[in-house]
Amino acid sequence: MEMNRRTLIKSALAVGAVTPAALWFGEQSAEASASYGVAVCEQYRNQIQIYNSATAWSKPQWVWAPGGGGWSNLSDVKFRSTASFGEVALVAASGGNIGIVDKASSGTQGTGSLLWHASPGGNPHAIERIPDVGAIVAACTGGAVHVYAPTAVSRPSTLALVQTISYAGAHGVWYDDVHGRLWVIGQGRATSYAVSGTYRATRLTGGVDVSIGASNLGHSLDASYSDRDILLATHTTGVVAIDKATHKVTTVHGNHAVKSFSQDVSGESFWVQATGVKYHGDSRDWVNPDVQFFSSAGAKSFTRGLSYGAEFYKARLHNVNFH
Repeated sequence: MEMNRRTLIKSALAVGAVTPAALWFGEQSAEASASYGVAVCEQYRNQIQIYNSATAWSKPQWVWAPGGGGWSNLSDVKFRSTASFGEVALVAASGGNIGIVDKASSGTQGTGSLLWHASPGGNPHAIERIPDVGAIVAACTGGAVHVYAPTAVSRPSTLALVQTISYAGAHGVWYDDVHGRLWVIGQGRATSYAVSGTYRATRLTGGVDVSIGASNLGHSLDASYSDRDILLATHTTGVVAIDKATHKVTTVHGNHAVKSFSQDVSGESFWVQATGVKYHGDSRDWVNPDVQFFSSAGAKSFTRGLSYGAEFYKARLHNVNFH
């Protein structure tokens, strides 16, 4: 674990904020040295899909396809373990909806596997579950963070809105199980909140801000599964590592328009970077037909895409753990 962290941070220091080191752009092997699940928000077919990193992507291992309307433009997915339902998928869509999917019972099409859903509006871009209390937190780019809390942890149907926090450019949210704090990222900052209360009394309190540069719009938050001490964040002009304890921010990549960035326990990582190109004649210039993978040393290694020309918005490690 410590070796992977040193590799990440050393590479970050070499990269700098504007001109990445050549290491990040040197092509290495054409295949993954590790095997892990990758969950993608694929907006052309509007599906959450899971593939294996080590093989070409043809048939997904798991698919959830909710249709359109409030579920259009799926924007986030996380997988979490629950005592009552086993593994669930937390999903958000720019169409206005958020929800909890019973992963085991979900079919390819439709929303029948939803255990709960809400429509906060405001372009939901991220969703997270706070363990033990079962609360759901959604970040909406319209400028708000919404907290939903239950009357019983084992009954998602009892979730109700209990708190709304004004947060400019809210785009990402992640729970830090090391320190028991909920992180949000948006315009110019990331913020760590304490979690107080239980059930319907659950609240986010005592926000502590970390600057990511006033002109940068924070986009995603994700874990480094090779280092529990940091969170990985993307913003307008780069990818950064945030030390959970000291709040020190270190640049990992100095590249613009990275929508999500994840790191496996092996040290391999991957991102989705917006190309600015519209695919299939639609308006989505915020997507990419490929997911770019990096070796544990930080060099570009290989890409994965789909035969029909996917429109990937985010890609995350398929892992139920918070760290």
